[in-house]
Amino acid sequence: MSARVLVVDDLVPNVKLLSAKLQAEYFDVVTALSGMEALQKVAESPPDLILLDVMMPGMDGFEVCQRLKSDPKTTHIPIVMVTALSDTENRVRGLEAGADDFLTKPVNDIALFARARSLIRLKLTSDQWRLREKTSVQFGMMDEDRPITSEPAGSARILL
Repeated sequence: MSARVLVVDDLVPNVKLLSAKLQAEYFDVVTALSGMEALQKVAESPPDLILLDVMMPGMDGFEVCQRLKSDPKTTHIPIVMVTALSDTENRVRGLEAGADDFLTKPVNDIALFARARSLIRLKLTSDQWRLREKTSVQFGMMDEDRPITSEPAGSARILL
């Protein structure tokens, strides 16, 4: 799988370790050492997945996640919080910020690769749906002011 993964951590050894693990599995890895740098790199060239450290000086991972998830251009990019914080309060805070998953340091390689592949498959499917929606708008089959994501889901039914 040659998906593009952005690794964000303020500690260079952590960045190098995650990058080496991902590159060994044929991921294209881009790195950032701060929250602001991560936002800039996402704006320049959006990745397929973001592995985001929580505890960083300046802008922490929660704020970076919240900014990315509140922007319509980047809300679809899956974010995995990579943190030493494993308590429920921080997990809830991360979910409220928009994180898609969590990995606790030290990162288990099997869990890392499984989650990365799963979230990237989900993103690629989502990208296809967004492309179809854009095409439908171009052909006049959908209203541009009312994307499918704005449809109310209150009457949706889920079978488990």
